[in-house]
Amino acid sequence: MQDIMEFVRDHLVLSLAWVALLIAVIVTTFKSRFSKVREITRGEATRLINKEDAVVVDTRPRDDFRKGHIANSMNVVAADIKSNNIGELAKHKAQPVIVVCANGTSARASAEALSAAGFERVSVLKEGIAGWSGENLPLARGK
Repeated sequence: MQDIMEFVRDHLVLSLAWVALLIAVIVTTFKSRFSKVREITRGEATRLINKEDAVVVDTRPRDDFRKGHIANSMNVVAADIKSNNIGELAKHKAQPVIVVCANGTSARASAEALSAAGFERVSVLKEGIAGWSGENLPLARGK
């Protein structure tokens, strides 16, 4: 214990950074655990799309969306979702919604905003489009 206290005293900035990271991990874990939004695999996403007519919302920029996206997905950028400018998407509140981004890191914020806006079943695709195309699942081009 004395060694730990000595280390903390000698390396205060490093110790504070470690504590801050620990707190961030704990907060993120609890936040995701108690969130209405859940992370789903590509298999679960495929099932939701085929069996439950899920709506796929791609939050990437328009140019990235045109290069390749999940078939029949809607391109609504994260800024529009945050400002509640969701247009056509509003009529799909009762359907399952799968939010997709480039690699699965930024979609959660958009999914949380949709959930707060009254969408009943919102999910995030794990690893985003990168994971989808990494498993050689089909991508539509253009639009």
